[in-house]
Amino acid sequence: MQGLRPHQVEGVKFLYKCTTGAMVENQYGCIMADEMGLGKTLQCIALMWTLIKQSPHAGRPTIEKCIIACPASLVRNWANELIKWLGKDAINPLVADGKLSKAELAQKVCMWSAASGRNVAQPVLIVSYETLRTLEVSLQGCEIGLLLCDEGHRLKNSGSDTFKALNRLRVKRRVILSGTPIQNDLSEYFSLLDFANPNYLGTREDFRKNFENVIIRGRDADATDAAKAKCEEKLKELGGLVSKFIIRRTNDLLTKYLPVKYEQVVFCNLSEFQLKLYQLFIKSPVIQALLRGQNSQPLKAINILKKLCNHPELLDLPNDLRGSDHLIPEDFNGAGSSSKSRGRDQNVHCEWGGKFLVLERFLHRLRMETNDKIVLISNYTQTLDIFERMCRSKKYGFFRLDGTMGIKQRQKLVDQFNNPEGKEFVFLLSSKAGGCGINLIGANRLILFDPDWNPAADQQALARVWRDGQKKECFVYRFISTGTIEEKIFQRQASKQALSSAVVDEKEDAERHFSVDALRKLFLLNENTISETHETFKCKRCKNGKQTIKSSALLYGDASTWNHYTNMELKNNHDDLLRAEVGLPEVSFVFQYISH
Repeated sequence: MQGLRPHQVEGVKFLYKCTTGAMVENQYGCIMADEMGLGKTLQCIALMWTLIKQSPHAGRPTIEKCIIACPASLVRNWANELIKWLGKDAINPLVADGKLSKAELAQKVCMWSAASGRNVAQPVLIVSYETLRTLEVSLQGCEIGLLLCDEGHRLKNSGSDTFKALNRLRVKRRVILSGTPIQNDLSEYFSLLDFANPNYLGTREDFRKNFENVIIRGRDADATDAAKAKCEEKLKELGGLVSKFIIRRTNDLLTKYLPVKYEQVVFCNLSEFQLKLYQLFIKSPVIQALLRGQNSQPLKAINILKKLCNHPELLDLPNDLRGSDHLIPEDFNGAGSSSKSRGRDQNVHCEWGGKFLVLERFLHRLRMETNDKIVLISNYTQTLDIFERMCRSKKYGFFRLDGTMGIKQRQKLVDQFNNPEGKEFVFLLSSKAGGCGINLIGANRLILFDPDWNPAADQQALARVWRDGQKKECFVYRFISTGTIEEKIFQRQASKQALSSAVVDEKEDAERHFSVDALRKLFLLNENTISETHETFKCKRCKNGKQTIKSSALLYGDASTWNHYTNMELKNNHDDLLRAEVGLPEVSFVFQYISH
């Protein structure tokens, strides 16, 4: 275990004990739930190599074959990690990365399945969840020594096809990797554990009767003291049972090995153009009907506002916003205009978007005064289009990675960007494509341009640069449009993290679960604030809006504990880019978290 950090050695020992049945008799599964950046992949590779190469019983190894199941975007990544940690010749994996036709792959997997003993030439099969489902017939009857499920929170629904297909494989040693395990939804928690260790907690019905119902009753706001006490007792009992099979360490461990990270939430005022459009939209008949509960399309309206916060050109004006004709400048190229006309006007009107003006200045200073590289992340590929036009017009070297790009191409881009000699200093990343597993330590700055409903999705995105191998101080920024829907999303995130409530699945959009009252708050524009979020904290460290007492303890998920700066106070900020914003009208307020 040379080269492993102490927490990684401990992690491998835990995995080994679980998968060899030494933790609890006849139970061979577990969940590796370390936070991002702690090396879950490396720990699992060390486990797999140990099981393939040795055994507590002299002679034969513990396992002959292992399957690594992961999202399609990570298949190549796993193959590269095996080479990185074990060397080129140690293991020759069978990689289902789309290079083989379906028939060729099925044939190879049949041979893989049939091989045993000395005939196992490729002990590891790396495959996406989707492809694995199509290979069920080829794997029938095959004894699999170990199954590693990366991004394993996909298995939180025991009714899904993926869960059922994987459950039918002949494999008892099962390791689920997940940086975002389900925290509060007990039935999802049960599914994950039941997949790792079938029947350890009994059937789903047993679990409901024994734990879930009692716990839910005790958590109700109107619960009696007796119900609350019973709930606590059951939580303790459940914790005792499951803690044997779950290991979770937090990012705080990284501070021992990594340079300092400054994470800042930067509140940016809307431009005048954005403000007028925003006011027009929230007063429009569409929104009024929505707030009376007569229009059942909150998603559409929410999306219009989210896009408007990024840049008005993401909208198809005047179609998206009836009655906005008189506000639209002559040279406006909205989402509705043809790509030909957009292509002609390479210049981006940064002055039309508050966040864009700040971004433009940031990039200019980075280019002129530092040799730092930066990652720009957005939830919308259309925002990346505008970033791209801006980079072209200013002749900034950049790379772009979004969902349209093949896995092999992605890795090539990442490697080129991480090369210190490379000329490209900007990396444009779509949050959906680059959320997991992409390592961009060539950059030490990152801007998350818009917030996601799901705090875990943002955490994934933010962890791209501050991770093992990073040598420089890191600056991570989250841009939020002051007083707008983005602040409401950020506040919901903050309360979600504080409650660690059930992580919302993207497929069942958080937006659908709003009451009319919650919608009313979402569609309020607070024009007289420098940070509505700060106002909601009722901050005890501030006098007349200025922080007079430094925070004694910064808690990562809780921005109310972070230090904060009004625009004029930014002159005391450690960050050159933010210090340069003093006296300019866009940045209204900043929260700051420092890792060390």
